[in-house]
Amino acid sequence: MIKAPFFVPLPPWIGGDLQTLRNYLRPPGDVLAPWPGEVLRFAMKDGTDDELIGTLHRPTEEQGRPLLLLLHGLAGCEESSYVRVSARDLLQAGYPVLRLNWRGAGPSMGKTQAFYHAGRTEDLTAVIGSMSGALARNGLAAIGYSLGANVLLKYLSERGGLSHLRAAIAVSPPIDLHAAQRRIAERRNRRYQHYLLERMRRERSCPDDVRSILEFDDRVVAPPNGFRDALDYYAQCSAGPRLGAIRTQTIIIHAADDPWIPSRPFREIAWGQLKNVRLLMPWSGGHVGFHALGLKRPWHDEVALRFLAANR
Repeated sequence: MIKAPFFVPLPPWIGGDLQTLRNYLRPPGDVLAPWPGEVLRFAMKDGTDDELIGTLHRPTEEQGRPLLLLLHGLAGCEESSYVRVSARDLLQAGYPVLRLNWRGAGPSMGKTQAFYHAGRTEDLTAVIGSMSGALARNGLAAIGYSLGANVLLKYLSERGGLSHLRAAIAVSPPIDLHAAQRRIAERRNRRYQHYLLERMRRERSCPDDVRSILEFDDRVVAPPNGFRDALDYYAQCSAGPRLGAIRTQTIIIHAADDPWIPSRPFREIAWGQLKNVRLLMPWSGGHVGFHALGLKRPWHDEVALRFLAANR
């Protein structure tokens, strides 16, 4: 249990849309300059010759704290604003950080045979399993964002007591993928959907007549990954129904006004029956936004640091 500060949005970023858009309208700049990065490559031993690439940063002084894996969201990468800002906040607090790119994202875009999706936990399992003793000597923890948060939660549910993570934080996870797809397809969100689709097209080949994320998932994601269609993909990969199997201390952070992911799936879960998973759902914060009045860092990073300190 931790005591989280009450969330008050930072003016003028009031409401879910402005909280979400601030990441894009006010990029953070070169916040990681004080901590030079080291490129790490993790070979995927599945016959594809693919690899996941990440950038490791070490704090100025070794403090014996666990390595934090940062897992980006849909159409993102290690350079996403929220990833870089979290990396800065963690490094300032003395944590080493690995900004991991999913398969086919960031520096491996266009160089892989297979691609990431919301349920591809085997890649995270492979990365964690190949961590050297030097990297993981003080333990491992992870923070996932959006799609990366769903992958993290699904991984934790599959591994149960065998998870190598001592703590996990899931920020704005689409725990019901079908509900999230329906929300992003709403008329009010057409610009969001267009933005995401354009970025998804850059990552992998896509038929020209695909006009929605549902069609993209149905025709581009589902077939090569063994799913019957988009709905089967959503059903098999949504983390929500699996949360009870998690044995790692985990906190989920979701804003009630997230314009991309509805709050209903979170409200339907009996959180009191889950021993290892806690939900924090402030009234505002947008999608991976949480820009708060009175804090020097995003509210979700403040919560993450308090949670990590309580689970050392």
